[in-house]
Amino acid sequence: MPTRVQTDPIKVRRILRIIFSQSRPPVARCRLLSSGMGPAHMLKVDEEIVGSKACLGCGNCMDACPLLAREPQRRLRSDVRSSMALETLVAEDCDRCGNCALACPQVDPTIKHYLVQTHLAEGMAELLARAGTEEIYALDLMLSLN
Repeated sequence: MPTRVQTDPIKVRRILRIIFSQSRPPVARCRLLSSGMGPAHMLKVDEEIVGSKACLGCGNCMDACPLLAREPQRRLRSDVRSSMALETLVAEDCDRCGNCALACPQVDPTIKHYLVQTHLAEGMAELLARAGTEEIYALDLMLSLN
C-alpha cells in the first residue's frame, strides 16, 4: 500500500502523457513516479521497506496483461514475475491498455485515477471517432459475413 501522501498527477502530467503514449508497459515508470510503500504494508519481510518504490515481484502486472493472456508462450521465456520481466516479454507489442499499472500495488491510486480518467477516456474517444468512419463500418460488415 502506498504512503498516505501520494503523487499529484497534475504535477507530473507531462511525463505521464509521455509514458502512456509509448508502446511498452507503463507499470515500472508509474511505480517510480509513485510515493513508495507505506508504513502499514502487510508484507512479511525482515527489512524496513517504507518509502521503497522497488518492484515487489508479485506478478499482478503480468497476470493483468492481455497480450500475455493472448500469447501465453511468451511467459515461458522468463520465470521471474516482475515489472522488468513484463517489459522484456511484452516490449514494443504492448496494447497500451494500462492494466499493468492498474494492477500494481505500488502505483499510487492518484496515478491510477489519472490513467482511467484521461488516458483511457481519450482512447475510448478515439475509438468512438474511428467507429464512425467507413473503414470501421466496412470491417464490421466483413466480420458479420463470416
